[in-house]
Amino acid sequence: MFGPVLKILNNREAAEEVTLDVYTQVWRQAHTYNETRGTAGGWLMTLARTRAIDRFRAGAGELGRIESLDAVEFFASDGETPEQDLEGHERRRYVQQALTMLTAEQRQAIALAYFYGLSQSQIAEKLQLPLGTIKTKIRLGMIKLREAIAPYEEGLVS
Repeated sequence: MFGPVLKILNNREAAEEVTLDVYTQVWRQAHTYNETRGTAGGWLMTLARTRAIDRFRAGAGELGRIESLDAVEFFASDGETPEQDLEGHERRRYVQQALTMLTAEQRQAIALAYFYGLSQSQIAEKLQLPLGTIKTKIRLGMIKLREAIAPYEEGLVS
C-alpha cells in the first residue's frame, strides 16, 4: 500500500503519514468493511489511494500551484509492469525452492558470498573452515542451483 501512495505524493514522509492514517482508519472502522463489495486488499488500496489523492490536492492548494494536464506524466510508472512483477515473484519462488535442495553449509556459504558480499577468504575465516572447503561448498552449491533452475530458464526462452 505504501508504494502507490508514495508514487502519488512523491514525498516519503507524507506517504508514511497517509499509510499510517489509513491503517488507523481501518483499525477504527473495520466493522464497516463489506466483503460483498470487494476484497479486503482492494478496500485498503481504495482507502489509501483516496487519502493520498486528498493529501496531494491539499498540498497543491497550500503551495498555490495549479497543475496542468501534463502532470499526468507524474503518475506514469517507470517501475516494473505487472507482468515483470509476476515474473520476479515466480523467479524468487524457483530460487527459494532450489535453495532447499542445498545443504545448510552450502546455503550459508552462498548467502555470505552473494547476499553479504564476503569474499571466499572472509567466509572461510568467519565459518572457521579451510578456504578449499568453502570454495568447494560454493562451487557445488552453484552447480546444484544451476541444475535446479534450468527448467525455469528454459521455460522463459521457449
